Amino acid sequence: MIPTFDKIHLKFKLNNTNYSHEELKEVAYSLVKEGVYYEKTIGDFLLDWLDDKDYIVVNTSGSTGQPKVMHLHKQVMVNSAIATGNYLQLEPGQTALHCLPTNFIAGKMMLVRAMILGLEIDMVEPTSQPIFDYDKTYHFAAMLPMQLKSTLNYLHNVKIMIVGGSLVSPQLIEMTKGIQTKVFATYGMTETATHIALKPINHAKKSAFFKALPGVSLSQDDRDCLVIEAPSISDEKVITNDIVKLHSETEFEWLGRYDNVINSGGIKIFPEQIEEKLRGKIDQQFFVTSEPNDQLGEQLILILESDENTLRNDVFVGLKKFETPKAIYTVRKFEMTPTGKIKRTETLKLVNRK
Repeated sequence: MIPTFDKIHLKFKLNNTNYSHEELKEVAYSLVKEGVYYEKTIGDFLLDWLDDKDYIVVNTSGSTGQPKVMHLHKQVMVNSAIATGNYLQLEPGQTALHCLPTNFIAGKMMLVRAMILGLEIDMVEPTSQPIFDYDKTYHFAAMLPMQLKSTLNYLHNVKIMIVGGSLVSPQLIEMTKGIQTKVFATYGMTETATHIALKPINHAKKSAFFKALPGVSLSQDDRDCLVIEAPSISDEKVITNDIVKLHSETEFEWLGRYDNVINSGGIKIFPEQIEEKLRGKIDQQFFVTSEPNDQLGEQLILILESDENTLRNDVFVGLKKFETPKAIYTVRKFEMTPTGKIKRTETLKLVNRK
């Protein structure tokens, strides 16, 4: 029998304590009233989850435009939690670490997974370097890439880690080779109740491709963008703006955002792929985009978060001619989303082209 959103697994524990439905409501009230900020957001979500409505109100991240408010059905979140549990073989009574902001979908889903799958979940402050009990065994955890990077030396007792919110760089993937934790990069969005696909990045099943969760099938539209069909998550197909290369109905390679693709002299350029090649060579924040050019239509440019251009001469060594930026501009401070993604369009408006 498929669990429903109005039931809490008997083995669910929050910070080592088991709670009934009504007891958890009291905990949530206390967190909202007396907790620090991150605890208040957990309390707010729990109160929303435990009320009589069959949906919660969520906000999309706004990384590619204005954030949107949407209603997400609780049963869809339950179905997503079950799919993740099945894929990662999570069992009732196993321990989980919650160190993500709960005002966004990834943090909300960690609590849903715990309540539905019967996990014993510990809450810690969602800082850039989470502090948790390094000697305790955690079967399951989720982190942002910056959190994973800062805690690599403390994950010896974490069995499975999913990481998302932004791209996992090749450098970070390389760094995970030295740890025992099985790390999976995630692909998903608020509209799909967090991830619909996972990519093992550091263990025996390491892959360059994302693998869809059970019950999810994939296709492409005429833009080569990913189309997601998952009846347990959405009654309609979810059409994304992510250009992918499909390797099967359940496997794909992410190439870049349709919104960001540059056509320079008839060559299609994916900024994200160039950014990956430059990562580790540039100390400050940066991104690649384009500006109009009479000859090429669009020309590649590099935007630095800096007061001045201080790049080394060898930064672009190894790039193909069409991958090398034709101009470099600076911005004192990038516009960012609350989840740490660069708002490219808004930041571009601030560029100093002197």
